[in-house]
Amino acid sequence: MLRQLVVALPLVLAALPAMAEDLAFDLINKTSSTVTEFYTSPVETDDWEENMVSDPIGSGEQATATIADGRSVCEYDIRAVFADGDTVEEKNVNLCELGSYTLHE
Repeated sequence: MLRQLVVALPLVLAALPAMAEDLAFDLINKTSSTVTEFYTSPVETDDWEENMVSDPIGSGEQATATIADGRSVCEYDIRAVFADGDTVEEKNVNLCELGSYTLHE
C-alpha cells in the first residue's frame, strides 16, 4: 500500500526563495513492526521536525515521504518509532542520493 506523507511548514516556505524544492523519497518498512512515527531533521539542527506519518506503515509496506521544509539540503538525521515502542535513529543520511530509505530489523 502506498501512502503520501507530507511535512509542510507554510511560514517557512512563504519566506524562502523559489529555488528551494521539496525532497521526496520512498520510505520502506522491512521490519516486523508497524512504523507509527517518522521524523527527519537537517543535520545542522538539534530538534526533530514534525511527525511525517499520518497513517501507520505496516510491515512490508512503503510510503512516499515528502520533506517540504523549504531547505535546499540533502543530509538529514532520521528517527523512526515503532508500534512496539522501539526506535531507530540514523545520522547524516543523504536522501537525495538514496531516493528511498529502508527500515530493517
